[in-house]
Amino acid sequence: MINLAAFREALHGAPIVPVLTVTEVEHAAPLASALINGGLKSAEVTLRTPAALNVIEEMKQAEPSLVVGAGTICSEGDVDAALKAGADFLVSPGTAPELLKALAYHDGVILPGVATASEAMARFEEGYGVMKFFPAEASGGANFLKSLAGPLPHIDFMPTGGVKPHNAMDYLSLPNVIAAGGTWIASPAEMEAGDWAGIEAKVREAADLGKGT
Repeated sequence: MINLAAFREALHGAPIVPVLTVTEVEHAAPLASALINGGLKSAEVTLRTPAALNVIEEMKQAEPSLVVGAGTICSEGDVDAALKAGADFLVSPGTAPELLKALAYHDGVILPGVATASEAMARFEEGYGVMKFFPAEASGGANFLKSLAGPLPHIDFMPTGGVKPHNAMDYLSLPNVIAAGGTWIASPAEMEAGDWAGIEAKVREAADLGKGT
């Protein structure tokens, strides 16, 4: 796992984190190359497919500079498996008590999922300064996070869930948002079709969003 400073550096100038559900291991290398060539430096691979752990390994091997995290971390087993696969950071949709116990044993970048001010305050007390805001749009969207910036300026977020090109800047313009998770970057259908050029084009557009263009 990387430290928070390295994670923030990967997001500097490229604060869209593709959230990827990859079904085939052979998609990992061309996908990683499309991300790097398109200008993004990080990715979150969800643990929603049998191939996910191998995909993380293969993406890291194909593009060592790419910061690859594991998403959909829901159990102690997920934590252990993701770290063994070489995940640079961990992201959870929420924080059940047993999961929190498992996460407490690990240093590095962990983004626990929160959807309320109380959850954010509780996770901060437990040592987490950056959190996943999920599901972002369904939980109040950018206006909700804007309202938290005043009373909770010490907490940063990566909103995910419903973030699209048309609303990404609503989030990225906020002082308490360090990145936004984007599920639109590479769909399973595009990967299955081998449309790496099309995916890279979307990566470039997402990278431009991070530059405010």
